[in-house]
Amino acid sequence: MNIGRILAVCMGCLFANAAAAQTFTFGLWGDMPYEKAGDAPKMKALLESIGASDIEFSIYDGDIKDGSSKCTDDVFANALKMFGSVRQPVVYVPGDNEWTDCHRLNNGGYDNLERLAYLRKTMFTDDSRLANAGLRIERQGRPGEKFVENVRFMHKGIVFVGLNIPGSNNNRILGEKDCSNKSARTPAQCEADNAEYLERDAANVEWMRKSFEMASAAKAHGIVLVLQADPGFDLPETEDLDESKDPQVSGYRNFMDRLASETAGYSGQVLFVHGDTHFFKVDKPLYSPTKLLPNFTRLQTFGSPSIHWVRVEVRPDLEEVFVVHPVIVRQP
Repeated sequence: MNIGRILAVCMGCLFANAAAAQTFTFGLWGDMPYEKAGDAPKMKALLESIGASDIEFSIYDGDIKDGSSKCTDDVFANALKMFGSVRQPVVYVPGDNEWTDCHRLNNGGYDNLERLAYLRKTMFTDDSRLANAGLRIERQGRPGEKFVENVRFMHKGIVFVGLNIPGSNNNRILGEKDCSNKSARTPAQCEADNAEYLERDAANVEWMRKSFEMASAAKAHGIVLVLQADPGFDLPETEDLDESKDPQVSGYRNFMDRLASETAGYSGQVLFVHGDTHFFKVDKPLYSPTKLLPNFTRLQTFGSPSIHWVRVEVRPDLEEVFVVHPVIVRQP
């Protein structure tokens, strides 16, 4: 039996219980705490609110710090401590502030690919809390290596997928100005960034495609995809160009086109979750105002300085499957 066949058999076991979908709840949060916004005093109430809720786990959709503070090692250590303080397990998906943007002078002028490598070595070393909660995690890469951050699991008939697709145009560099603006990057580092983008984009598309394939085979009622970036639904990523409209420069267009195609061929509901823009929003932005993709729902989570979170109820008995509840955290 070849490796591909072994993987198919193993994943078939993992997703075998899809038909037996059950009602449950999970949480979503991200883009916090930001030092520049003075979020720290608000976090205690937020973490207590999540911990006291009925959710079985939560997913954090990136940006463990703000975009103008240094990308020091302690940022990652503090994030792990924060996740560990929550009663329920937390699945972490990376954002741009912790690696893509670390080349910026006000972030310390790091080699952002070195920060990505450090993130992979430190943030995904122990999935025991997830396993203890009954979440059978699969990762795209080995611990500490490429794509370990991409995650997939089935829970009570729903497929969950986490992807490293961050803001700042998904680490795609558009030219010399984009490379050097407010940055410590060299031209060689920008070439390396673009090579990294292409490799990771291909891996993300394949991880997403395989997830839909498995969800369809298991007749899963829904699939939840979580990433950090707003892929061009609301705001342009660069100052001079709305690259989301142009596939020649967009770091998201290839993935989003493939996602639309997979969604159109899937019989269940797709909940597409991202942060980045910091305003809570639920809508149906694909394909366009004149052509609706009915089983695709976008959920944009809260972000600094709005220190709140989102509770999602999974209801397989309802056509929409995912019932979204914004949770407003009252500060003492």
